[in-house]
Amino acid sequence: MAMASRGFYLACLLLGCLGFLCILLITYWTRHWHGYFAWDGSLHMFNWHPVLMVSGMVVLYGVASLVYRLPQAWLGPRLPWKALHAALHLVAFVFTMVGLVAVFGYHSHTGVAHLYSLHSWLGLAAVILFACQWSLGFAIFLLPWAPLWLRSLLKPLHVFFGAAILSLSVAAVISGINEKLFFSLPRNATMPYQSLPSEAIFANITGLLVVTFAMLVLYVLLASSWKRPEPGTQPLLCEHK
Repeated sequence: MAMASRGFYLACLLLGCLGFLCILLITYWTRHWHGYFAWDGSLHMFNWHPVLMVSGMVVLYGVASLVYRLPQAWLGPRLPWKALHAALHLVAFVFTMVGLVAVFGYHSHTGVAHLYSLHSWLGLAAVILFACQWSLGFAIFLLPWAPLWLRSLLKPLHVFFGAAILSLSVAAVISGINEKLFFSLPRNATMPYQSLPSEAIFANITGLLVVTFAMLVLYVLLASSWKRPEPGTQPLLCEHK
């Protein structure tokens, strides 16, 4: 039991480090190779988009999804943990919306077409599902009106779509990194993407870290010994006294 507990907290520590690195590297990539951040419709406004989407749709979303895995959440009333779960997801959604405003503002200002790429379709699908997931979760699981049978019926769907949204978000991030490299590197004939210049190597490593973070989140979510026990069962992460 104690070993399971140590494994869980080790996974949390690793997730914290990976999440911090994901945000740090995507910010450094954007700032170092593509200039400063602004809110003026220029390419510098676009720079907010990758940083906010990775921070919101991947890192904060992943952290919010793991609230119920904390052993502290297994004891006492569930309402404070439900509120924390919803609040963290709401912050992630706010980050996401600001990131979308940044990219749509940049496209409108420069005359670039909206929603023409697979990256944009995946990202929009993830955001729409996220909005529906949060709204339904708030109405069914946080507010007290829903009967127990309805919550039991929708809980597996809520869990499934939570993992699906994270997976879609990662797919959007990876395709977005590739799309950005395709647009930026070919402009310099001496450093095409296929020659793997330093920017391409850095961006590819950043993408791998994002995938690794998401895979670890999904592993923690699916590990049966780290799930909140049903009422009347013995928590597996707590040592017997």
